[in-house]
Amino acid sequence: MKYFRDRVVSVTGGGSGIGRAVAIRLAGDGARLAIADIDAERAQETAAVCSSLGAECRPYELDVANRHAFQDYRNRVLAEFGSISMVVNNAGVALGADVVDMEWIDFEWLMGINFWGVVNGTKLFLPDLIDSGDGHVVNVSSVFGLMAIPSQSAYNASKFAVRGFTEALRQEMRINRLPVGVTCVHPGGVRTNIVRDARGVGTMGDQKKIVAGFDRIALTTPEGAADSIIKGVRRNKPRVLIGPDALGFDFITRAVGPRYQDLNAPLARLGFAIGRRYGLVNYNI
Repeated sequence: MKYFRDRVVSVTGGGSGIGRAVAIRLAGDGARLAIADIDAERAQETAAVCSSLGAECRPYELDVANRHAFQDYRNRVLAEFGSISMVVNNAGVALGADVVDMEWIDFEWLMGINFWGVVNGTKLFLPDLIDSGDGHVVNVSSVFGLMAIPSQSAYNASKFAVRGFTEALRQEMRINRLPVGVTCVHPGGVRTNIVRDARGVGTMGDQKKIVAGFDRIALTTPEGAADSIIKGVRRNKPRVLIGPDALGFDFITRAVGPRYQDLNAPLARLGFAIGRRYGLVNYNI
């Protein structure tokens, strides 16, 4: 997909962060946009910005984990736009907790959004993308889909799952010579609301300090992430790494292999100890 003018694009999690930046970037390129978010007000705000750029767009309230709601959303998009050319399955949430302490309900909440939301958005729209003759699927994973981090087991599980699902899908499209490009996106730290809206952060330490710390170390803006994603789609790249931290995670896992787990564990222990000293976390190890 080399151009986006008059192409219909669905963006989930379009009310803020990377999703909003991607929608605005595509609006500038003349795309027609279906902007979905669980927060209807945020979706409307993004739609207003895109409309001010001259784009045709509609906001939708959507819980991506609800398959029936997603089916209704897909039906509405096709009824109101007539076609679909690209889906950006971006909606995601975070959860901080060790496996032993994690609540089942929180684990299921995260997997419903991060993994099943991607599956719903891909599978429900895929026949329509094939029918378009030039479709594209963009599924947003994470650097935590490249390397596992302690206290992030649920998030890691969801993002590794997105990566495996998406990489298999790309191969299926190529084997069957179907006209759909597939790209898996691995952002590093991007200044979004994901930590602010995460579950479990308050039990790990001072949530305000943790959010402020994340905002300081996040190396990429949502606008920068959006530019990388759009460039990756234009080039039909199988994988898009966003930010120098993503490049670093990718290099470490390639260079060291699974031994990174043994190397990272003492570093994580040290990091948590420093965090406790400065009142950032109350993680006891």
